[in-house]
Amino acid sequence: MKQKNIDTIKTLITVAHTDGNYLGNSWHEILKCISQLELAQLIGTGVKPRYISGTVRGREGSITGTKDQAPDEFVGLGLVGGNVDWKQIASIQESIGETSSQSVVVAVDRIFTGSTRLDGNAIVDFVRWLCAVSMDELLSTTHPRMFSLQKIVEISYYNMGRIRLQWSRIWEVIGDHFNKVGCNPNEDVAIFAVDSLRQLSMKFLEKGELANFRFQKDFLRPFEHIMKRNRSPTIRDMVVRCIAQMVNSQAANIRSGWKNIFSVFHLAASDQDESIVELAFQTTGHIVTLVFEKHFPATIDSFQDAVKCLSEFACNAAFPDTSMEAIRLIRHCAKYVSDRPQAFKEYTSDDMNVAPEDRVWVRGWFPILFELSCIINRCKLDVRTRGLTVMFEIMKTYGHTYEKHWWQDLFRIVFRIFDNMKLPEQQTEKAEWMTTTCNHALYAICDVFTQYLEVLSDVLLDDIFAQLYWCVQQDNEQLARSGTNCLENVVILNGEKFTLEIWDKTCNCTLDIFKTTIPHALLTWCPTCGDTAPLPPSPVSEKPLDTISQKSVDIHDSIQLRSADNRQQASLVPVSTVGEEVSKIKSTAKFPEQKLFAALLIKCVVQLELIQTIDNIVFFPATSKKEDAENLAAAQRDAVDFDVRVDTQDQGMYRFLTSQQLFKLLDCLLESHRFAKAFNSNNEQRTALWKAGFKGKSKPNLLKQETSSLACGLRILFRMYMDESRVSAWEEVQQRLLNVCSEALSYFLTLTSESHREAWTNLLLLFLTKVLKISDNRFKAHASFYYPLLCEIMQFDLIPELRAVLRRFFLRIGVVFQISQPPEQELGINKQ
Repeated sequence: MKQKNIDTIKTLITVAHTDGNYLGNSWHEILKCISQLELAQLIGTGVKPRYISGTVRGREGSITGTKDQAPDEFVGLGLVGGNVDWKQIASIQESIGETSSQSVVVAVDRIFTGSTRLDGNAIVDFVRWLCAVSMDELLSTTHPRMFSLQKIVEISYYNMGRIRLQWSRIWEVIGDHFNKVGCNPNEDVAIFAVDSLRQLSMKFLEKGELANFRFQKDFLRPFEHIMKRNRSPTIRDMVVRCIAQMVNSQAANIRSGWKNIFSVFHLAASDQDESIVELAFQTTGHIVTLVFEKHFPATIDSFQDAVKCLSEFACNAAFPDTSMEAIRLIRHCAKYVSDRPQAFKEYTSDDMNVAPEDRVWVRGWFPILFELSCIINRCKLDVRTRGLTVMFEIMKTYGHTYEKHWWQDLFRIVFRIFDNMKLPEQQTEKAEWMTTTCNHALYAICDVFTQYLEVLSDVLLDDIFAQLYWCVQQDNEQLARSGTNCLENVVILNGEKFTLEIWDKTCNCTLDIFKTTIPHALLTWCPTCGDTAPLPPSPVSEKPLDTISQKSVDIHDSIQLRSADNRQQASLVPVSTVGEEVSKIKSTAKFPEQKLFAALLIKCVVQLELIQTIDNIVFFPATSKKEDAENLAAAQRDAVDFDVRVDTQDQGMYRFLTSQQLFKLLDCLLESHRFAKAFNSNNEQRTALWKAGFKGKSKPNLLKQETSSLACGLRILFRMYMDESRVSAWEEVQQRLLNVCSEALSYFLTLTSESHREAWTNLLLLFLTKVLKISDNRFKAHASFYYPLLCEIMQFDLIPELRAVLRRFFLRIGVVFQISQPPEQELGINKQ
């Protein structure tokens, strides 16, 4: 290098300093020259040996070169050829030492410090070509240099006073450069880039941000990009630490930058590195609990992003404690929405065409509830259960502030929990999901409906009935039971406020469930041809009419009973369920039959549950059981107690149902009774099912369904028969009673099995007691109808209580038909 070369460089630098506004793309050559000059200075001073390739450090720490190859810097500068001797290099090194002279160094610095004088367009050109040169420096695989990158940071400081419009254009170039440099595979380079970004961001944040400006979003965006693209744990950790530092020191000045901050934490939330997740979550928690409290108007634009970020923390399965805490913080966010609705109403943004009164829903409530639904749909059982609980807690706590059309939006989300397309495909997971989450959600929906009935009866009732219907259609016993129990709860808790139209819908829903759950296949199933069904352990003597023997087993036996509060509590108590019965089936039945038998068992369970549901709705839970106990006690005392009134009788929904609606329910009950009767009478079919492995070691029967359906039907008919307000229906009620009772007695006479007759004891007590309580005129009609059948019943070996009531029945026949006149005190008959 000669003097003229150095003079040329000085001249070039002077031109850049004096005529910078007019250089345009020529800045590339100038900045490239300055970059090369810096490299020459390194070689000239000899103080940066690590930048000179082809050198090795000797034992004493002195620098030695390889014998036959010149350092890359010399070749790169065009000073020497590939192979030279070291004497030549030494002389060049001496000659270029002049490039480090004070005058040259000062002149170069003036270009960068003088960038403040460049106009709006020139500064953009300057920055663009500085970034291009910086990229060239960094692309070297052996020794990337960061001279120009350092200068980018410096000129950013120098130009900090420029107006925001100019800065937006400058940052468009610088930001893109930092995006690339921050993802550089060389970790040292990436660390320098992130640290430089941090310093610049802190400077910008100190200046604050005016209303309607979004510059913070621009200069914080590279952090987001680096977090998204750079997989290095070191760099990701550094990005999170930089953002955390900004939040801790500059929270009061952050405006539009909150979106980027939550975006970075959102990306950190799904990380598997505990330190990254922990720090990001701590800072997010700090923002939600403290920063939101102090600076809520400034953070409102990013409120949705905060909730979304918390949702992502909750969905990271690797850190369950963080998940639970994230859900708690989402619950905390709901309090902000409730306490500051005005802030949401007053908030406006360019992308928001929402009526002021709906803004608190769109920007506040909806994001919270939507993200909780995402947690429910994405997470494991314990986390999604917590998410579900919190979602419904928020509805119950703040639902009084919701508009009707908000509820419609909300329940579109809620019903996604039951969406078959979104349920897990694995059968075991699907069964767990239905038994736990769907079950929990169903009861919670019904609770919310009850709490806000006035608003929701129009919006939600049809959907609830459709959902209950869906639940009983699934091959899941727990969910099917819950469906009927929820129907019962909704009606019992809200029936007093139901309109006639709602009652019609309720009865139709019950009717639909009844029709679709009658297990018709029990009567039609037959072993496939060529099937060799396993023989029973021991032969059973079968009589033509011996429908139920001591050895037969009720299909409903050993199936889980309702808990005291009428709710199915899944997975809390180990009880026998259909699932266990299915496992018993599997040992003997073949696979297609397993599935069919399991589905049939569930239908049997639902039928019995529905009978119980109708009884509980019409008469209130436990009323019928209490009445049966009183009838038995009265029979034991040998006195029909006409004054006994069950305390809870009027709590039932009977008084709110029209006669036609009651007849609808009655038809369901009688259809269920006749089906059970047909099955119990079909000895051949029951034997075939037993041999095929259906329901245990004995022949299946439907005794409970047969008796409980008829008992409920009789209670409804006799209640209507005694109801003065239903005079218009009395004729039809009497006709139905006569038909049903005579049909029932005729069937009872065909039973040859003692255990089957025993199952009818309470039913006969109920029937006889109810008939004994009616007026003499009515009694005449009934007694003449049943007399021959009751005479036949006398030949059976009946229990003493039943014989006592029969005796009273016949005594009353004597009185009513004026055959005899027994003492009045013995027969406390209510003459009307």
